[in-house]
Amino acid sequence: MDTIFLHGMSVQTLIGVYQWERQQQQTLLLDLDIGTDFQRAAQSDNIDDTIHYARVAENLCEALAEQEFLLLEALAEYVAQFILTRYGALWVRVKVVKPGILAGVKEVGVLIERQGT
Repeated sequence: MDTIFLHGMSVQTLIGVYQWERQQQQTLLLDLDIGTDFQRAAQSDNIDDTIHYARVAENLCEALAEQEFLLLEALAEYVAQFILTRYGALWVRVKVVKPGILAGVKEVGVLIERQGT
């Protein structure tokens, strides 16, 4: 299985259970692993035959800036479905990190994997 990855991607969105968290957008970090098949792109050497990672990053940042979430789990599911449906990925692994939210803890987050249909 071939994989396109975007790791350490910074995004802004409104997220949190507590009112103080929801006062302004927060920065989250995403690691995305996107399953695809490189055979066609490898033969054609054409960007249109693969998942264009720059477009994924741009479109996802724009979409998340317009969304609101209470839980990281809901955001992770949104991201997974966004990639699977919009880009036709075979599978996706989404890691969401909410940095600096707990004193003494470097990273808090969730990790999910989903299959395409």
